[in-house]
Amino acid sequence: MTAIKKVTVLGTGVLGSQIAYQTAFHGFEVTAWDIDDAAVAAAHTRFAGLAATYDAEVDGAKGGKSAAALERITVTSDLADAVQDADLVIEAVPENPAIKTDTWTKVGELAPEKTIFATNTSTLLPSSFMEATGRPEKFLALHYANRIWAMNTAEIMGTSKTDAAVFDTVVEFATEQGMVPIPLKKEQPGYVLNSLLVPLLNAASALLVNEVAEPETIDATWRIGTGAPLGPFQIFDVVGLTTAYNVSVMGDETSKKFAELVKRDYIDQGKLGVATGEGFYRYS
Repeated sequence: MTAIKKVTVLGTGVLGSQIAYQTAFHGFEVTAWDIDDAAVAAAHTRFAGLAATYDAEVDGAKGGKSAAALERITVTSDLADAVQDADLVIEAVPENPAIKTDTWTKVGELAPEKTIFATNTSTLLPSSFMEATGRPEKFLALHYANRIWAMNTAEIMGTSKTDAAVFDTVVEFATEQGMVPIPLKKEQPGYVLNSLLVPLLNAASALLVNEVAEPETIDATWRIGTGAPLGPFQIFDVVGLTTAYNVSVMGDETSKKFAELVKRDYIDQGKLGVATGEGFYRYS
């Protein structure tokens, strides 16, 4: 068993809230941080929804375990308070290098020396902002997939400066958190999962913005042709369209066109994917 008992999660969006709740569900004391009171209020709503989802979908969740997990989560917009006694900080703020660097610069100054730092970045290399933490030897990536309770992989990826003992501690923590740890031997953009998934999603978005086919046609083609349970636009909805936008807006010209489409036709209309009941598809 690791020495990790208190975990702080930075960011309570679709995936951040899931990371926090999954961690609390497996017995850890969790502090969830977000930027303001509105985000904190939204986090409480997400956590209540996750408790209901676990009751419905996770073996052993009923009978009070889901409710008990809620009791182990504290939500705050005070960053200093959030990290003051953390054994592990997991960052799940927007997929933007400037935001991540700024966040880690602040956390590095506020957290105690004992704290291990982990980023949940999907597409960025941890080495690109490890120096901002002030403790690169205690910094690594810990990446989760959406619907964490079902798609329970945790990809662990260090940098050239990550201490081996820190890496091993995080691998063990992931197991205690109910995850299947996927240790990577070296830095790889996109880890294992997104190295396979992102090319598919990029190809699908290009087919859409180039007016080759509609999402339903693209998805049906992929499902029928490969036997996969979900097509790429269904996957976008599961991942969340805000994340899809944040990643695409930093890409090439085609990706930027897709980002514009997603923002105009979906995000600005409150259609963020499965989490809000509608994205490329309607779920209610």
